[in-house]
Amino acid sequence: MRTLIFSTVAPYLTSLMVVFSIFVLLRGHNEPGGGFIGGLIAASAFAIYGIACGVSPVRRALYFHPMGLAGFGLLVGTLAGVLSVFFGVPFMTGLWAYVPLFGDTVALSTVLMFDIGVYFVVVGSITSIALALEERPSD
Repeated sequence: MRTLIFSTVAPYLTSLMVVFSIFVLLRGHNEPGGGFIGGLIAASAFAIYGIACGVSPVRRALYFHPMGLAGFGLLVGTLAGVLSVFFGVPFMTGLWAYVPLFGDTVALSTVLMFDIGVYFVVVGSITSIALALEERPSD
């Protein structure tokens, strides 16, 4: 389905969906959302871009291999759980650090770190599957 309108609109739609997926990721602590649904939205954005423009533009846009993103996410998620062990609390216990930023304090947590890891795992794995399905053998 490579029509002129779809090919023209897809890059803008993809960027809008990726920004929205980051919003859903960061909103997930206090309201519905989080790393999984944010990752699904971002992977859907890259799938739409792949349908409209082809697989190679998506691979260039991602910059890293999708399975590399999934591996990085797994590392970040695991590190978020292991950090609690170093502070003498059970594995995967949430820890918070309060950082001053522009005269205000921002609470950073291992829960957010875990959500970011889940986000990258979902984006990497689902995008890898979508790109493999979109690739067609050349005739």
